[in-house]
Amino acid sequence: MLFVLAALPALFWDAAPDTAPALQDAGIARILVPRGRLAAWKGVAGITPEAADPDAAVKLLAPTVNYRMQEAMATSAPWVVANGWRILRHPEARYYYDVAGSQAALAAAEAFAYGANAMIHTDAAGLKPLADMLKFLGGLPDDSLPPVADIGYIDDGSPASGEVLNLMVRDNLLFKLVRAPDRSLKLNVQLGTRDYPLADAKNPGTVAHAVRFHLTDEKRSLRIYGSPVVVARLAGAEGRVRVHLLNYAGAARTVNGVRVRVLGQYPKHQLWLAGGAGVELLDYTVDSEATEFTLPELKMYAVVELSR
Repeated sequence: MLFVLAALPALFWDAAPDTAPALQDAGIARILVPRGRLAAWKGVAGITPEAADPDAAVKLLAPTVNYRMQEAMATSAPWVVANGWRILRHPEARYYYDVAGSQAALAAAEAFAYGANAMIHTDAAGLKPLADMLKFLGGLPDDSLPPVADIGYIDDGSPASGEVLNLMVRDNLLFKLVRAPDRSLKLNVQLGTRDYPLADAKNPGTVAHAVRFHLTDEKRSLRIYGSPVVVARLAGAEGRVRVHLLNYAGAARTVNGVRVRVLGQYPKHQLWLAGGAGVELLDYTVDSEATEFTLPELKMYAVVELSR
């Protein structure tokens, strides 16, 4: 169940061809349209249309962060609304986002980071942010590195199991779905076993904490410090890895000082930062076990490539 982190999402646009100037002004040249509008759009200069059916696609939530008040204290706890677990559960599916404004850009970054075949429907306010993100994604070097996984997860397809996947994604616990235990991985997880009883699945957070406890932080291939709203992906092989960093607060709140730890020695690095210029990694250190660095600011999406 490997996938390539290089699939570009596309705008799904169900408006008439007379809206073409808005697309052109934003910088969008390729669109997906309802089949009934395809013929009309084919005659529009500067726009390449393709037919698509959103009703046949899996609907995803608008990626964001909801801040909820804690019951025992007067503070708010961020709840990351992320779709990575859904995409990892069904990487072969076609996906559909219906998002507004700058969330269109975050949706595109999320779909790209997880290698999803995705269409994005947005409003007029979302056209420019989406176009800018698509341009950024299209400018990244080709990448066929396989995802890195520490955990083999045997998914029974239940809602409780899905929520465990969701929490592991949000906690940056790297896993892949397996049908049977994979001894090449650091840890294998299956609900209903001694370490992960079905009774605990009623509270998926308990299972996610148990997974982290049994894996141990020292063995995690990737760790993120400094923000609970940053979700990361890691891909790599043969002395080269890529870290994908998603800020689910998006355009509303830049995250400052994201510290990243990757197992392995990687003295060389390169950074691509969406919506940022002149930013460099800080406090870059390589020791006998791991490579660490700080990204001083993360607006929405960044890719860091590490190599030997």
